[in-house]
Amino acid sequence: MQLRNLLEGKGFQRIVLRKMTTGHYTCRVKLNAKKGVFIIDTGASSSCVGFEHAGIFNLTQQQSDIIAAGAGDSNMKTALALNNVLELEGYLTKNISFVLFDLSHVNKAISKVDPTIVHGILGADYLKKHSAVIDYGRNCMYLK
Repeated sequence: MQLRNLLEGKGFQRIVLRKMTTGHYTCRVKLNAKKGVFIIDTGASSSCVGFEHAGIFNLTQQQSDIIAAGAGDSNMKTALALNNVLELEGYLTKNISFVLFDLSHVNKAISKVDPTIVHGILGADYLKKHSAVIDYGRNCMYLK
């Protein structure tokens, strides 16, 4: 039995991913009904949106004491954006929160080899909550 048939038979929804030149996988999202591109990052503990893109998605920022650290940077200031709606190919998640931080260093690095602008990251918090299964061979993931 194929993985797709098995997972869809158990109620999972298939989401198409794009493999970037950098090797990162992205998906198209609608965040608060606005289109964007998010990296799928199993190593990121929290789902994030770049400060520079908060206005696009009508995110309301709240103060945060969280200090973010990631590949290429550390001790980054953050904010929180609560009570948002995220949609991936019809798979809807309401009341989702995002950590806001400066993603410009990520986009700067990616822009050297790929023209895609990344608006955010779907991290382990989201992936675990939705029992994500990533099929790297077929460039897709399944969510439940």
